[in-house]
Amino acid sequence: MFQRSHLQVLINRILAPRTCIQVIAGPRQVGKTTLARQLLTHISQPGYFLSADAVPDSSHSWLEQQWEAARQRLLHSGAPFALLVIDEIQKVPNWPEAVKAQWDADTWNNVPLKVVLLGSSRLLLQQGLTESLMGRYELTYLGHWQFREMEAAFGLSAAEYVWYGGYPGAAQLIGDEQRWKSYIRDAIIEPSISRDILMLNRVDKPALLRRVFELGCLYSGQIVSYSKLLGQLQDAGNTTTLAHYLELLDTAGLLGGLAKYGGGLIRQRASSPKFQVHNLALLTALHPALLEEAQQQPELWGRLVESAVGTHLLNAARQQHLQLWYWREGNDEVDFILEHRGLTIALEVKSGAAGSRRGLEIFRKRFQPHKVLITGSSGLPWDELLRIDPAGLF
Repeated sequence: MFQRSHLQVLINRILAPRTCIQVIAGPRQVGKTTLARQLLTHISQPGYFLSADAVPDSSHSWLEQQWEAARQRLLHSGAPFALLVIDEIQKVPNWPEAVKAQWDADTWNNVPLKVVLLGSSRLLLQQGLTESLMGRYELTYLGHWQFREMEAAFGLSAAEYVWYGGYPGAAQLIGDEQRWKSYIRDAIIEPSISRDILMLNRVDKPALLRRVFELGCLYSGQIVSYSKLLGQLQDAGNTTTLAHYLELLDTAGLLGGLAKYGGGLIRQRASSPKFQVHNLALLTALHPALLEEAQQQPELWGRLVESAVGTHLLNAARQQHLQLWYWREGNDEVDFILEHRGLTIALEVKSGAAGSRRGLEIFRKRFQPHKVLITGSSGLPWDELLRIDPAGLF
């Protein structure tokens, strides 16, 4: 399983003589809680698992009480240390200050209570970690499951992965597509929006945010200007509002907007985004077709394959500190630009006929990338690319 390497890293960190707070972050339904429970079974010392998600109006007092209870259990156990795991930590108001106070108190009093925090809101976690817990934590980011993981764990074919994506909890439902679609919508999409975004951020127009998500999934793999998007939305506000909502969807692991490569940071941020779902299931669960029907529609299937490549690159970028862009000048375009340690790779997806390579050639002459790759019918097969670690391409 994909968690095995993460599990061993966490065990080593917990058992180290000098330790700090371990933070496990990532979208919903990627295995954070499972990983934490596995950690508890592999540590021979006492362990306590708590979830702020299960407590109405979680507050400082709740956190303080639970933390103190763990201290007392450790004291009476006589164990050399104990492990406290708190799930959905971002649900506790002002959680960074509360955690800092308890952690610093334990440090001052030499209490050997080791702590693991889990959270599904990347933005809130990063803000709290950098503002209040600097120097006190180590971060493990769990992204969406990739093809090689779903293939190894559940036997999914490449085509099935393109359609069903990388949610391990939904894999057992793929034999009944309508039930699978309902699960993705009700158990993943809705909680991610209502609980991870709307409850934890100021959103003046919730209906608009939901519509941005739906349209963004529909346009995954396509470059769409904010002005065009405004024309398809009612009560859309302005482009700043749309960009902010897209950022919130991105931090929840739902929908991202790739920026244009080249021309400086200001230009990149001002460019039209290329919509990209973080997990293919988010797109296909909203689509009326079934897998067999989608494979009979070359245009639709080609867009899904490009989005599958995009999710593969996007999740690798999140976990391995790569940069991912697209490039376009006039009618010339390159699907993905991957950047790592000053090296650049231009990658074009050709799922059908070979098509024009003009965009790649122009990009090569202008920017002199480290590599130019074509995946699909006229290059590296796309299913093979999905098995490759993108950082290894460099």
